[in-house]
Amino acid sequence: MRYTTLGSTGLRVSRLGFGGIPIQRIDQPRTRELLKALQDAGVNYIDTARGYTVSEAWIGQSLEELGLRDAFVLATKCRALRAEEMQENLAASLRDLRTHYIDVYQLHNPSLSDLETIFAPGGAMEALLQAKADGIIGHIGITAHSAEVFAQALEADVFETFMFPYNIVEQQGASLIDRCAKLGKAFICMKPLAGGAIEDAALALRYTLSNPAVTVCIPGMAELSELRCNLQAAENTAPLAKEEIEACRQVRDSLGTQFCRRCNYCAPCTVGISIPNVFLFQGYLNRYDLEGWARERYDTLQVKADACIQCGACESRCPYHLPIRQMLQKAAADFRV
Repeated sequence: MRYTTLGSTGLRVSRLGFGGIPIQRIDQPRTRELLKALQDAGVNYIDTARGYTVSEAWIGQSLEELGLRDAFVLATKCRALRAEEMQENLAASLRDLRTHYIDVYQLHNPSLSDLETIFAPGGAMEALLQAKADGIIGHIGITAHSAEVFAQALEADVFETFMFPYNIVEQQGASLIDRCAKLGKAFICMKPLAGGAIEDAALALRYTLSNPAVTVCIPGMAELSELRCNLQAAENTAPLAKEEIEACRQVRDSLGTQFCRRCNYCAPCTVGISIPNVFLFQGYLNRYDLEGWARERYDTLQVKADACIQCGACESRCPYHLPIRQMLQKAAADFRV
C-alpha cells in the first residue's frame, strides 16, 4: 500500500481509501468483516456521512467491536448550514461512530448560497471551528459536485481537504485539483468509477491514482471482491500503458458527459421512479452487451421510466444539471424495443 500526507493536516493516509456509501446495501456483520479486511490490507482512510443512513452507525459499531478506531483516519460530513444544526449533527456523528473525536469533518455538498449562510454569523462554520478548538474534530473539509463551489471554497483558508468527482470522463475539476496540490491542500477523489458508469474498476482506479495531485481516492465498497479488485489496481504503480490510455479514450467516447453518477440527489421522484437504477440498467442494456440481464432487472422496478410525469423536481436537485426528464424518455424507449 502506498501512503501520503493528507495535505496540510499532517495525517498519514493510504492513497486508496474507503467510501462508505455502499454499506447501506449490506449489514453490520459484513461491514465489520470488510473493515477488518481494509485494516489487514493497509487501507486506513474511511469516508462516510450523516446522509448515508446506517453507514456511520455500522462503521462505528464495527470499529468498536474490532478495537480498530485508532487504526483509521475517520472522515464524515453533514449538510448542516447553521451552528446549532451543526452541533446536533456533530453530536450524532460522534454517537454513531462511537468515538470521542473525528479526524476530518466536512461540509457536505453546499451550494454557493449555502456557503454564505455557513460563513455568516450563527452559521455552521462557527460550530466547526469551536469543535476543532475543543479537540472534537481534527480538520475541516468540504465536498462539492459543482466546480463553482470548489473554486469558491479554495479561497477560504479554513478548509484543509477538498472532495470532488474526478475520473476518466469527469475532468471539470482538473485545474482546481492541480491548484489544491500547489496550495498544499488535500484532494480527495470521489466517484472514481463515475458512480458505477465506468465498468472497468481497475482501469478507473489506475487512471485516478496515476495523477500525483490526487491525495486519496475513495471508491465505494461493500464486498470483499470489490476490495480485492481495488487493491490490485492501487498496487500497480507503473505508468499507464498505451493500451490503458486507449481504453480510457474508448470509455470517454462511450459515456460522453451526459450520464448519471448515481449520487441519488435527484430523489425522491414524485411518482416513485428509482432514477439511478433506470439509468444503470440502461447502461448495461446499451453499453455492455448484457441485454437479458438488464431487462430482467429493469422488470423488477415497481415504477418504470415511462411513468415520469415531467414535473422536473428531480432536475432541480441534480448537481450535474442533467436533463433527467429527457433521459427517462430515452430509457423508456430503449426498454420498449
